[in-house]
Formats: sequence, C-alpha cells, structure tokens
Amino acid sequence: MDIMTHKKIDQALCGRPVLVEENRCVVEFKALDVMAADDSGLVHGGFIFGLADYTAMLAVNHPNVVLGGAQVKFLKPSKVGDILTAEATVLTTEGKKRMVSVKVMKENDVVFEGELTCFIPPKHVLQP
Repeated sequence: MDIMTHKKIDQALCGRPVLVEENRCVVEFKALDVMAADDSGLVHGGFIFGLADYTAMLAVNHPNVVLGGAQVKFLKPSKVGDILTAEATVLTTEGKKRMVSVKVMKENDVVFEGELTCFIPPKHVLQP
C-alpha cells in the first residue's frame, strides 16, 4: 500500500515503515545517540511518542490526518541502541475521527502503549 501521509518525515528520528496496510501499520526504529536524555543513554520519551504518533498516522494513511489527543503509558525505559517495533491498528472510525491503538515493543517487552485520537479534516490544517 502506498504511503499517503507524512512523506517528508525524518525516518531516522521517527522510524522506518515495514508494513503499511489498510488500518494497520508496523514501523521499526533504532534509538540513536542524539535521542539520549542523559549520560546513561536513556532515550527521551518524546522520541518514543514520535514513533507511536508516526505509526498511528500511517495506520490511518490519509494526506490530511492529524493527531487530536492521546492516552498513553510509558511502561519500560529505552536506551540508545535499542531496536523498537511499533504497531498501530485503527480501532474505530466515526466520521472524520479515528481511534488508533499503538504498541511499541523491544523484543517481547512492551515499552509503550496507548490510544491516539486522529482526525481527517477536509483540507490540510495549514491551508486557509
């Protein structure tokens, strides 16, 4: 399936799609040195959230999709060098609203999970 959204995203920072199908997406991500929050190599949660957000956007896969809200849990820390896999599935569709479940894994451990509320406005949010 062709990617219809977020085409200019930096995949080094947000992950690389490995599966994009209708209402579902899988993205792989390697935590880089620049993502470290401290000398121990702890990855700042914003990068993990960015991975989850990008994966949700690709599960919806519409050119105008935007994030409206999120209920998330950071369950385990990630460190520089970790290989993470995010999977997103569209749970419900109500008009322009999509509820998307996202889970981020390091091997068999869930490090992040949540539900993201996405919207598809009739035109790009930056268009007048």
